[in-house]
Amino acid sequence: MTLAIKGSRRIAVDGVTYRWSVRRRPTYCQANGWSPLTFVVEHAGQPGAVLVAALPCAHPGNWIGLPSQPVLPGTVAVGVRRALAAGWQPSRPGPAFELLLRNSSHRR
Repeated sequence: MTLAIKGSRRIAVDGVTYRWSVRRRPTYCQANGWSPLTFVVEHAGQPGAVLVAALPCAHPGNWIGLPSQPVLPGTVAVGVRRALAAGWQPSRPGPAFELLLRNSSHRR
């Protein structure tokens, strides 16, 4: 699985370039508040297994007004570092690597 280039953003984390994106419109489950806000990250030069990181808040487009927060580049960088420490290998093919970011603060 690879990300569409259109709509994705580039980020460099510790000298490696990745692409990341957030769904513009929520899925049905996200719209109802049943599943959290997520973002997806892949290696920019050699796409392999993607990272799917879930945040402890709702998608901003949810239908019931649940609290949300923006996905900032600092949050993405924290997610990439935590996933790499947990064994994510972004340049190797494989299934999506799922990560739950309980504390989405962009501080190290």
